[in-house]
Amino acid sequence: MNKYLLAFAALTLAACAGTGHINDDKVFFAFDSAVITDESREELERQSLYMKRNPDINVVLEGHCDERGSTEYNLALGALRAGNAAHVLIADGIEPKRIKTISYGKERPQYPGTGEEVWALNRNSTTKVVTE
Repeated sequence: MNKYLLAFAALTLAACAGTGHINDDKVFFAFDSAVITDESREELERQSLYMKRNPDINVVLEGHCDERGSTEYNLALGALRAGNAAHVLIADGIEPKRIKTISYGKERPQYPGTGEEVWALNRNSTTKVVTE
């Protein structure tokens, strides 16, 4: 009996893996780029699946940049990053009205410090879940 219970628990966990929530999930970008990588596309498709299973949630995609470059440039780049992430969700079947985008550029770094390791973390689009 125990082995059947364990097998059922393992199957249940496998079926639920990666679908707990998407709030604060991130996709990352290369320096000076808003190109969605294959890895980022997979992450966004996972988020899309979550949104399909939870039709009562909407998201705000926040575009972030590292500290290099002008404020104006980084605001534009952050908008491209969030917009490109939104396009993946929409292409995967999420209604555009459920997605908003905002760019914080370099104005709201999520990780303090300087140097390539920190800069790489700050080059992202962050998903924030909102319920309305």
